[in-house]
Amino acid sequence: MANTDFIGKRSKAAGGWGALKSCGKRLLETGSPIAGARAMLKANQPDGFDCPGCAWGDPEHGSSFEFCENGVKAVAWEATEKRVTPDFFAAHTVSELRTWTDYALEHEGRLTHPMRYDRATDRYAAVDWGTAFADIGAILRDLDHPDRAEFYTSGRASNEAAYLYQLFVRLYGTNNFPDCSNMCHEASGVALRQAIGVGKGTVLLEDFEKADAIFVIGQNPGTNHPRMLGDLRRAAERGVRIVVFNPVRERGLERFSDPQDKLEMLRGGSTSIASSYYQPRLGGDMAAVRGMAKAVFAADEAALADGGPSILDRAFLAEHTTDFDAYRKAVEATGWAEIEDQSGLSRAQIEEAAAVYMAAERVICTWAMGVTQHRHSVATIREIANFMFLRGNVGKPGAGLCPVRGHSNVQGDRTVGINEKPPAAFLDALEREFGFEVPRRNGHNVLGAIGAMLDGSARAFIGLGGNFARATPDSTLIAKALSSQKLTVHIATKLNHSHLLPGEAGYVLPCLGRTEIDRNAAGVAQIVTVEDSMSMVHGSGGINRPASPALRSEVAIVAGIAAATVGSSIIDWLWLADDHDRIRDLIERTIPGFERYNERVRQPRGFHLRNAATHREWNTPAAKATFSSVALPAATEHQIASGGDGIFVLQTFRSHDQYNTTVYGMDDRYRGVYGERRVVFMNPGDMDRMGFRPAERIDIVGRHDDGISRVAEDFRLVPYDIPRGSVAGYYPELNVLVPLSTFGSESDTPASKSVLVSFRRRKAEAA
Repeated sequence: MANTDFIGKRSKAAGGWGALKSCGKRLLETGSPIAGARAMLKANQPDGFDCPGCAWGDPEHGSSFEFCENGVKAVAWEATEKRVTPDFFAAHTVSELRTWTDYALEHEGRLTHPMRYDRATDRYAAVDWGTAFADIGAILRDLDHPDRAEFYTSGRASNEAAYLYQLFVRLYGTNNFPDCSNMCHEASGVALRQAIGVGKGTVLLEDFEKADAIFVIGQNPGTNHPRMLGDLRRAAERGVRIVVFNPVRERGLERFSDPQDKLEMLRGGSTSIASSYYQPRLGGDMAAVRGMAKAVFAADEAALADGGPSILDRAFLAEHTTDFDAYRKAVEATGWAEIEDQSGLSRAQIEEAAAVYMAAERVICTWAMGVTQHRHSVATIREIANFMFLRGNVGKPGAGLCPVRGHSNVQGDRTVGINEKPPAAFLDALEREFGFEVPRRNGHNVLGAIGAMLDGSARAFIGLGGNFARATPDSTLIAKALSSQKLTVHIATKLNHSHLLPGEAGYVLPCLGRTEIDRNAAGVAQIVTVEDSMSMVHGSGGINRPASPALRSEVAIVAGIAAATVGSSIIDWLWLADDHDRIRDLIERTIPGFERYNERVRQPRGFHLRNAATHREWNTPAAKATFSSVALPAATEHQIASGGDGIFVLQTFRSHDQYNTTVYGMDDRYRGVYGERRVVFMNPGDMDRMGFRPAERIDIVGRHDDGISRVAEDFRLVPYDIPRGSVAGYYPELNVLVPLSTFGSESDTPASKSVLVSFRRRKAEAA
């Protein structure tokens, strides 16, 4: 009989005493819990630092301290007293460290010195900054073309570091900017630019205070951006209908107990979040949204036939949209049988959800990677925009489109120029300001960079933060890609698996964390800036002593590499790095919306970057909000899988003790899993059909027909409330099953939420 000890009770609600206990545990692990607690009081405060966790926004009118379990974990993770010194590397070979788990590596603590890989000993050894910069610059200059280098950016980088980085790389001569947004919300940017003329959401937090209904699609805020639960809770308490479409029953979308509500905590109470919870099949969101639009059109026809007012906002449609008639024809041509089969929901369920939409004057629709990581994600987000246009729910208070991004500055990095397909106006501005000819050809995104490394056309990889090897799909191929490089450079705060795949020359360069004080040459503490999901730009100033005297800021490291590679005759990199105000002055002069940057960012809560679509100004070719009339996908992965016995559709997601690729701990209390990560969640009915038992050990076999064998070995089954035919498990452990060959149309985002798999028993279990 399989041991099921790791399967326990799910939390009754998100937040609550469980969140407080978890935070206490993480603060104790830092070695300095009082300092960690003090740091948390400065998170997201005007005189403190921006939380290094999620990108959920801060209200323009300011707020008091907001408790966030993941924020505590992020700060504790960074503020740990543990250190990874040169002695640690002397004691462990890189080959040995590759066998460690992600959690074990990062749990060792903060990097303290710049390190260079020694292939003869298979160890990293300390190197001084000057030598590291000189060596890196020499190798980059020695490449026969700038396009031979790939320059990756993580969403943890500040606006200042990202702007300096893109400036250096473009002076070097390439637009190869693979970045983390390529793997998460690229589809949102592509779709929204097509639909409304700007690739960002249109709402502020204040809009959540005015909405009548909120639709949450493919999103788990309880784990991924817990501060959002506070806004949803307040909305629910004032009677807002919250409609959830999510394949997995997530505790944070069901109930929330606010740790800051003393009375609720004492009583052990909680607040219901979702007023309606629908569980579509993986990849079925577009069909569900089209079904709601079909219900709206039917209700509109009935209302007009009865002599009543139109359900549609016809004034908005006439003045502000184009291609409406083509969209309506596409909806009418889509039958209910197709909608029900693809979505996995009944017509009655979809019409029930549509009724909530029609009864509300102001509607917000939010979504995350449950929508963006499919082959047809761009089409799905266009469908969401279509649906919101029907009743004018874009560009008015309390309504709008709200993609909820992950890392704290992934949106800001794109705003300041981290873009492999840069707009011509931005490149023109750089040429006017700096007087050099910028490269105009499009560069590589993440998939393009991986392909170039695999085929040998790329020979150098520079990573500004992140854990590229674990964030990307097809883990085995990624390891081959990185280790085949002539040069690998990783700018980081902690050791991770990407660092253990060095090229011929491999460097790990330790940087300051968001919580740490960054002083310039005169000893003056400096701030950096970030942009959240609501386009609010705010300052961030660390308060903790740096983990090591040898650490440098991301800005200083970028400047050092740039000076050693392209020289300082055109741009004085070190002069810029010594005063971040100077970098912000350059951003102001080259990017619209940053007028009086240094002044406004020092105001409480910073400032809002104007979004034209919020004001019903549409920067599209038609100068109007644009409907999309594409058909539903010919077949989703669920429909493909239904033709083969024993084939399932897998989605990867985070545990509650995790943020992106960073694993804080081994528990997932919202899903009732403790001390284990190699698990797969499966519908109990599917387990019975397959003859599996809870906690049984199995191997997961990739079933994509591209000639590559993919197997994730030795996982354990967990019965869970998930649609039949769907399964789920944690990344990065399951990224080995996500094929590079399957990605989003128009976005190139890996399809991590629609992976075809089958299962086989472990030999020991079968015996």
